[in-house]
Amino acid sequence: MRVFLDANILFTAAVSSDGKSAYLLKNARKAGIALVTCTLALEEADRNLRAKYPAKSARLRILLARVEIMPTVISGNCTIRLPDKDIPIFLSALAAGATHLLTGDFKDFGPFMNKPGRTGGMIIQSVGEFLRSL
Repeated sequence: MRVFLDANILFTAAVSSDGKSAYLLKNARKAGIALVTCTLALEEADRNLRAKYPAKSARLRILLARVEIMPTVISGNCTIRLPDKDIPIFLSALAAGATHLLTGDFKDFGPFMNKPGRTGGMIIQSVGEFLRSL
């Protein structure tokens, strides 16, 4: 499995060391799961951490040792209707060959969660859903 992490997953993992997102980052390798994100998601997570929880920014850097960081895909054919801010996340996940895109953005990604037939075969889920499916 190759799992793409949205900014809010990275943010949450850094803020809550005993939460589901942190658990995933700590244990993915043991479970044979490759984690990937893009520079845009990383920059957003880091910016939000520095603004809201500056002391947790260092924790994010430690967690990133477990995550492949790829360049953000800015343009391309987005096959689902998303706000402009989310299109690069979706396109980057597809370009990364992700089997899953994990996000907490239920407002924008919610209509496409657990519908791989609509998302190019990629499964969009929350971290909780993903962990329950293992």
